This record gives sequence, C-alpha cells and structure tokens, in this order.
Amino acid sequence: MTEIKTRARPAALNLTPSAEARIADLMSRAPEGTVGVKLSTPRRGCSGLAYSVDYVSDAKPFDERIETPGGAFFVDGASVLYLVGSTMDWVEDDFTAGFVFNNPNAKGACGCGESFTV
Repeated sequence: MTEIKTRARPAALNLTPSAEARIADLMSRAPEGTVGVKLSTPRRGCSGLAYSVDYVSDAKPFDERIETPGGAFFVDGASVLYLVGSTMDWVEDDFTAGFVFNNPNAKGACGCGESFTV
C-alpha cells in the first residue's frame, strides 16, 4: 500500500504574543458562560468587510479553534478564507489601543481603516 503524505494545514491566523496576552486579559474578565473570544469579518463599512472580535458562549462546528495560553480563540468559519496567512496583533500607544491586522488577502481598505476588501 502506498503511503499518502499530507502537508500541515496553515494556521487560519497567527497571533502575536501581545495579541495572546490581550486575549488572556479579556478571558480573565469574560462574562459567565464564555468559552472564548472569536474573530469574524461581518459585511460593514465603506470597503465591505470589517474585523469584529467578540466573546462567544458556544463553539460552532466550522469555526477554527486556536488554543492560546489565556483560553480559546475562534475564527469564524465563514471568515477563514479572508484571513488565511494574516497576523493579529494588539497595539497600544498614548492615544489608542486595539487589535491590528496584517492581512495579505486584503486588496484595499477604506480611508478610516475601519473596513477592507478582498
């Protein structure tokens, strides 16, 4: 019998240590019944898609699950195609704080940075 070789599937999303630390902070203050934090890309904004990070109380069958030191992080199953190869970071400075995405699939973004297109 011939052995079939398979390649490891690329991660749906790469998280920086700063993003993992923020997820741990969110999970430490999460409402009761929360099973993790989830990233999705709802249709919104000038360019069509936006990044949305929310608490979730149940895991959906097609969501991608990423284990972090602070708890489970989910990527919405319908959003994975838009996010493969992306990096999610948490950035804070004197004026703002938030998740920042380096998405190689994004072909454009609106002027305010609120949404993107693929």
